Amino acid sequence: MNQPMHAQAVFQALETVLELRWIGGAAGADRILWLPAETGAPLFGRLNWVQPPRLQILGPEESAFLDRLEPAIRDALIRPLLEAQAGAILVCGDPRQAEALRPAADAAGAPLWHTPATPSVVLEQLTHYRHGLDASTVVHGELLEVFGLGVLVTGGSGIGKSELALELISRGHRLIADDTPNLTRVAPNVLEGTCPPTLSDLLEVRGLGILNIRRMFGDSAIKRNKRIRLIVHLVKLEEILPPAESRLRGLRDTRVILGISVPVITLPIAPGRNLAVLVECAVRDHILRLSGYRAEEDLMARMEKAMARAAPCE
Repeated sequence: MNQPMHAQAVFQALETVLELRWIGGAAGADRILWLPAETGAPLFGRLNWVQPPRLQILGPEESAFLDRLEPAIRDALIRPLLEAQAGAILVCGDPRQAEALRPAADAAGAPLWHTPATPSVVLEQLTHYRHGLDASTVVHGELLEVFGLGVLVTGGSGIGKSELALELISRGHRLIADDTPNLTRVAPNVLEGTCPPTLSDLLEVRGLGILNIRRMFGDSAIKRNKRIRLIVHLVKLEEILPPAESRLRGLRDTRVILGISVPVITLPIAPGRNLAVLVECAVRDHILRLSGYRAEEDLMARMEKAMARAAPCE
């Protein structure tokens, strides 16, 4: 999930399953209940003034607590729940509590919803909904299987990602998704990529238009899904200033997607560089690294041995 979630979108997503009714505060339909930057922040929770969630849930216990308070104290406690920086309020069970809050919600423009469901059912559905937001996203790039490894090729528009994908496919590798692969966190450390159904089997190449890879290269050129193990990021050589140590270790980094760290190799592109061969070598080298071998460490060990042999004896 990489887009802000507004109150209207959350309401529509849960309206049927929770039988939601929008009681008051219709002016707050555009209130943002969740931002990507707030990963880990509570989107929802039971009534809480200390660490208020964006969507406050009032069940029978919370309603009974409010009913026992003096009107002035109750109004003072309810006011911060409805302020502009707050989110929305969802009342469970008795609709009379929601109706009692309607005037204040309308005045503050705070979304006020009601559901006949119990708080436990509401929390379960909201947990499922939040998991769906957190567990999937869409990225811009080409997703392929190269030597059995899921590789996501990224880079600026027009840099040559599709041409590279086509070259790799012609060399026997497989296409998973072109342009907008869906990424889903299927396990704590597993990120899986798939293709949107409308783009299945298709690849867009500038000058050629839309190509049907399955019809051109056969079923073996297409893969339905794959775990992403490596990102290859393409940049123009003149746009970067590689550090000196990159001659030894390459341009390596990590990118966090849906809470999972994925290794990134940055490949500078320039006239005469065979990107398909470079990607194949990057994948082969990454497979060696997964098994524990690193060529630069091998070189350093050899140099140390050579220096030790050449050192004069005292």
